[in-house]
Amino acid sequence: MAIRAVEVRKVYGAKGAQVEALRGISIEVAEGERVALLGKSGSGKSTLLNLLGGLDRPSSGQLSVGGRDLDQLSMREMARFRSTTVGMIFQSFNLIASRTAVENVELPMVFAGRSRRDRLAAARQALEAVGLGARLNHRSHEMSGGESQRVAVARALVNRPRVVLADEPTGNLDSHTARHVMDLILDHVREHAATLVLVTHDEELAATCTDRVVRLVDGQIIDGV
Repeated sequence: MAIRAVEVRKVYGAKGAQVEALRGISIEVAEGERVALLGKSGSGKSTLLNLLGGLDRPSSGQLSVGGRDLDQLSMREMARFRSTTVGMIFQSFNLIASRTAVENVELPMVFAGRSRRDRLAAARQALEAVGLGARLNHRSHEMSGGESQRVAVARALVNRPRVVLADEPTGNLDSHTARHVMDLILDHVREHAATLVLVTHDEELAATCTDRVVRLVDGQIIDGV
């Protein structure tokens, strides 16, 4: 099983002013399965995705991703987990503005301990694969939104993650560019038999690009388990 969550809860805020973002989420996602998380803003989709990616920890419950029990990982182990087991793609790209495209794509490989020579070669290859071979030394302000998102996709996939987590990856893109970006993600998923969890508001995108749709309302799953 690629992902297993049992009664996962996430609470933000101090006592007396708490917000329960996730209220006992339980879900399993098989190896190679493609799942869409649908729900309105505030439903808990992005919170769940951040927990799956090790960017945050649950307040309670059990969470396993890629065979690792995330609550058992140290900070160093969690950093390595994020750079090797999962690849995360965000709507806002999250590129480092001061770094070039190739330097941004190199970052996960730094944390994975790959050599400088290996990192550079792999980053170049990843950017060429997404059609940006001529933009290696450009920074985000020198690229269009579609190009920046393709850099983000290359960065997320360069270590060949077993689990791909995509949070509204096409939300800031025109329809043509969005289709191209999703094709890049799906090609990786198929080629490497990776698992995909896609957060989206787009019903059509969820229906055409995933095997199962899971719906969240107010921090709970109401359909699709």
